[in-house]
Amino acid sequence: MDSLSSISEELAEIDGQISDIFRALSNGFQKLEKIKDTNRQSRQLEELTEKMRECKRLIKDFDREVKDIERRNRPDINRMLNEKKQSMIRELNSYVALKKQYASTLGNKQRVDLFDGPAGGEGFGQENALLASSMTNQQLIDTGNQMMDETDRAIERSKQVVEQTIGVGAETAAALKAQTEQMSRIVNELDSIHFSIKKASKLVKEIGCN
Repeated sequence: MDSLSSISEELAEIDGQISDIFRALSNGFQKLEKIKDTNRQSRQLEELTEKMRECKRLIKDFDREVKDIERRNRPDINRMLNEKKQSMIRELNSYVALKKQYASTLGNKQRVDLFDGPAGGEGFGQENALLASSMTNQQLIDTGNQMMDETDRAIERSKQVVEQTIGVGAETAAALKAQTEQMSRIVNELDSIHFSIKKASKLVKEIGCN
């Protein structure tokens, strides 16, 4: 069987690039199985999806080159090239299916996380046990309303804390102002006493001179 390089250097180069991507996809999905964090899983899946897009583009290039040279090839060569292209498509489709499976599982996990209630919260036990994808529209609406109510209560609690903090700050400022005014009065009184002492000392000296 003729090698690809003897048929077309461009076909051989494209085939090498596609083989590299298939190896990267195989390793990437093996790595994905070991990742537990959903955010990291999402990023890894995005990287693999990008590689699949690149592989699809290369297969199209391969097919285009096969059609360009098929007139000068023997029938058995053209059959071999078409079978190789079909093999590439099947392998890529297997990774696409695997990606859809992971994306579906990951999507369900993220939707469950979205509907998790606050730690120790009440009223979320039933929602936590249900996948969002299996909920009815009314269940989704009810769960959303509960989440918004809880958010409103959290905001209200935060507002109360802020108001209390402002109140304490105002009381502290008022106390400092009162202390400052008191200190000012004390300073003024000390100045008056000092002036009176100087005046009395001067009078004593004048009396002594007489």
